[in-house]
Amino acid sequence: MQRNADTRDEIWLLHQYASLYSSLAGKPEHLLHASNIPVVKIDRGGQITYHGPGQIVAYIMLDLRHWKLNVRGLVRLMEQAVIDLLAPFGVIAQGGRKHQAYM
Repeated sequence: MQRNADTRDEIWLLHQYASLYSSLAGKPEHLLHASNIPVVKIDRGGQITYHGPGQIVAYIMLDLRHWKLNVRGLVRLMEQAVIDLLAPFGVIAQGGRKHQAYM
């Protein structure tokens, strides 16, 4: 599917079966041990990511330029949304700002 100016933004929330996603930089030696979990090749950054039962994965498809955001800005907004969601339940959370010094 190709996006254009009329494509609506979407958020997909998925419950996935156990799977490993091997990205552009993912190499066989990045898997620490063999398993029966399927390895799916994908076209994105990073190396290898595990998704498993009970984990909810959110995929966000939106036009960053339209919202005047970059990837880091989007991640910060997503972090804050989760922090705000957890607060009424008494769960204290914080974003990963400690890593900014290394970026």
